Amino acid sequence: MAEFDTIRTSGVAGARTAQIDEGLRAHMNQVYGTMSVGMLITALAAWAISGLSVSTEPSAYQIGADQYLTQFGAAIYASPLKWLIMFAPLIFVFGFSAGINRMSAATAQVVFYAFAAVMGISISSIFLVYTATSIAQVFLITAIAFAGLSLWGYTTKKDISGWGSFLIMGVIGLIVASIVNIFLASSAMMFAISVLGVLIFAGLTAYDTQNIKNTYIQMAVHGDKEWLGKAAIMGALSLYLDFINMFMMLLSLFGSRE
Repeated sequence: MAEFDTIRTSGVAGARTAQIDEGLRAHMNQVYGTMSVGMLITALAAWAISGLSVSTEPSAYQIGADQYLTQFGAAIYASPLKWLIMFAPLIFVFGFSAGINRMSAATAQVVFYAFAAVMGISISSIFLVYTATSIAQVFLITAIAFAGLSLWGYTTKKDISGWGSFLIMGVIGLIVASIVNIFLASSAMMFAISVLGVLIFAGLTAYDTQNIKNTYIQMAVHGDKEWLGKAAIMGALSLYLDFINMFMMLLSLFGSRE
């Protein structure tokens, strides 16, 4: 943020500043656009997988009144395959982050959309656990909160880069606690994880938005155009993860179960 203010006041030509401003708006539009497409892919994948997993025909796995898991549903929700599906997005993110330097921008975009589909498969069980109405309501609440936090992160003059290390430590703590709670199945611990998760990912939404903005400005000033396309995709990935995780935490807190 400080660098952006310096650019504006250090004698840089007005035309150059205007060019950066215009490029920044286009860059942020690309980030939000890519993220939105990823969200749509996730929603469609989750809906499609959940639809294939449930039937009214009796089976060994009854999940509700006149609702049973199909063979496909049993395979992904009630077999050891569920562990792979559960942790696949985490593995995907680490692999994507490590390999993006060797990818073209077009390849990185395809990989991001593939990741969004994998995430959809991973969270598809929400359609079996929560009512469709509560999912829609929590999604709307998340979208409003995300928009406000991201707007604040983009417009604030306050440098919040110092939040990064604390928020990342918080995310690591959430991952560890969530893995532990898979085996403990503690409702109190799940409640605490959800509350802390909402706060952490709310902070990350503002932090990541400002970081995306500052990263663009640094690259634009130094003329590093080759990386900008991939930077937009990585920015979309960061905000996508903030949104998805905040949504899942809020759904755990406020969602109405079937």
